[in-house]
Amino acid sequence: MPPPDPTTPAPRATYRLQLTGDFGFADAEKLVPYLRDLGISHLYLSPCLQARAGSTHGYDVVDPRRVSEDLGGEEALRALAAAARAEGLGVILDIVPNHMATDDANPFWSDEHERRRVFDLDPVTGAHRRFFSIGELAGVRQEDPDVFAETHAKIFELLAGGLLDGLRIDHPDGLADPAGYLRRLREHGAGRVWVEKILHPGERLRAWPVAGTVGYEYLVDSDALFCDPVGEAAITAAYQETAGERRAFDDVAQQARREQVDKTFVPEIERLRRLADLPGVDHALVHLPVYRTYADPATGTVTDADRDAVAASGAPPELARVLTLDDTGTAPPEFVSRFQQTSPAVVAKGVEDTAFYRWVRLLAHNEVGGDPGRFSIDVERFHEANRRRLAEWPDSLLAATTHDTKRSADVRARLVALTTMADAFATRVRAWEQLTADLVEDGAPDGNERWYLFQTLIGAWPIDRDRLTDHVRKALREAGVHTDWVGGDESWEQRVIGFADRLLASPSFLADFEPFARDVAAAGERISLAQTLLRLTVPGVPDVYQGDEVWNLALTDPDNRRPVDHGPIAAALAGLRGGEPVTPGTAKLDLIRRVLGLRAQRPRLFADGAYTPVDVGPDVCAFWRGTHEVLVVAFLRPPGTAPADAPIELPGRTWFDVLHGYPVAHDAATPRSLADDRGLALLVPHET
Repeated sequence: MPPPDPTTPAPRATYRLQLTGDFGFADAEKLVPYLRDLGISHLYLSPCLQARAGSTHGYDVVDPRRVSEDLGGEEALRALAAAARAEGLGVILDIVPNHMATDDANPFWSDEHERRRVFDLDPVTGAHRRFFSIGELAGVRQEDPDVFAETHAKIFELLAGGLLDGLRIDHPDGLADPAGYLRRLREHGAGRVWVEKILHPGERLRAWPVAGTVGYEYLVDSDALFCDPVGEAAITAAYQETAGERRAFDDVAQQARREQVDKTFVPEIERLRRLADLPGVDHALVHLPVYRTYADPATGTVTDADRDAVAASGAPPELARVLTLDDTGTAPPEFVSRFQQTSPAVVAKGVEDTAFYRWVRLLAHNEVGGDPGRFSIDVERFHEANRRRLAEWPDSLLAATTHDTKRSADVRARLVALTTMADAFATRVRAWEQLTADLVEDGAPDGNERWYLFQTLIGAWPIDRDRLTDHVRKALREAGVHTDWVGGDESWEQRVIGFADRLLASPSFLADFEPFARDVAAAGERISLAQTLLRLTVPGVPDVYQGDEVWNLALTDPDNRRPVDHGPIAAALAGLRGGEPVTPGTAKLDLIRRVLGLRAQRPRLFADGAYTPVDVGPDVCAFWRGTHEVLVVAFLRPPGTAPADAPIELPGRTWFDVLHGYPVAHDAATPRSLADDRGLALLVPHET
């Protein structure tokens, strides 16, 4: 990995803000003092170049040469950056190089000559490369130096002017040449860049000139770490029995990918076949084990990882030789690049947007970059990933909740908690099946949909009818079993939504459900606090999503992009800093502000200090940062049930309990003696 630009300071912690017409630059500026007090080092802004009128997210850019007037315009952005700088905060901006909106307001699109020059158009049909299956978003030819320069001129101006400290690159896998694109960014002054690269479990980030990823691979490992493997058998058996789904996840995912190849992405595959009618293209797209490969026809570069992925896809030899550049005569170079641009869309739509809503054993794992078929990982695997990140990508972001997560961290923590009470969960689901059997109307919802709905209620409880209705409708359409987004079965949707309504109004169901949901919520809060402590102390840069510094029970977008009322949160933070006692509602906020305060005091320690695991058994995660400078202990299982008497050697001195704010002395230390009643400890040498 090329070293980052030494003139650009590495973030200690980022805070993601979703900018909209109702929450623009001026609103973000008002939050700067609060974020400073929380311990944030960098604002992390959603896209802010001129987007389509009424855009709620900024990813549908119509003019990359202008800062969005809907968000307040360039002067307001400059004022925000200046206010942040005055308080010691930097700014990271999310940019969207892969596509722009097909809108008459887009001068590159509305002019026919510019459209052909800037966008990736099919020369035969005149159709354009889509962002996934979204026809309103057209792929941009960033491989063309002139197009790259024009669409990035404003970004480079903001970088050169000191307004931006780094960039987040949306969907680099859609580009014809991701590595070349990232090299050009570095050459134009982008010293720190994070890529939204979705890595499958075990996949390694390529040696690109970037600071790292946006952290989904950490997110899914963290959830798997806290899943109790003992619970897998009971949950799997209950799922198979009540939902009727006995296939492996991989089988469901491959079927969903096959549907995408046969229906959604027919234009893309026909374009490939016009370039070279090679056998097995469909099969390879269905079975490729990663989002894409990165063979470069221009330089002849192909890695062992590329070869392994092509081999695992089952591509016929004739196709495999082309994709690995061993045969450069049968197909033009464009075939290889275009295949590599097509596979991420097939994977994303087939797996994340379809199979994740069909195979729903434990929804905590149905997350971006996740493998729902993987139930848990052991603590050693978690440690190994942290050691590797420190060695290779120490500035990689560590995510918990994002604008794209299917469920917020706190919802997932509750679902993870089910693995620690798997027998009770299985018993309750069977009881709910009987209690609600009369609420089913003409077979709707089916068993799989009821299993999904019960988990959704557990994860997000309490939830109002409107939010639940919107989520259920989206989940049904994404699954594409009984209805879908085009020509769907509205009658089925209404019967399932009616079932959900009747659940919320059923005294017998609620009498059984709510006590169990309370127990799960309490266990989920413990897990969420432990996950938060680890994310703030392992190698990498913790990212906090807006509103996620307090309890946040959010579902799939747009639910996870709802406006956040920062006023009460800022008031709560001020109270904690002023000495008010911690309450259950402020526990997460207090933990974050204390640990980020420690990171501010010892920035180098957390940026590149040693990471040394402490072996205290399979049910506790413990490690040192630096040379016995910070000790972290987090119970993976409920503290009262986990064996936790393995000794931890502490140097002979007094220690300071960071989470509670007082000195402590320990002679014979064990995880149980060090941790509080939540199963957490964060100790540093006490300086008198």
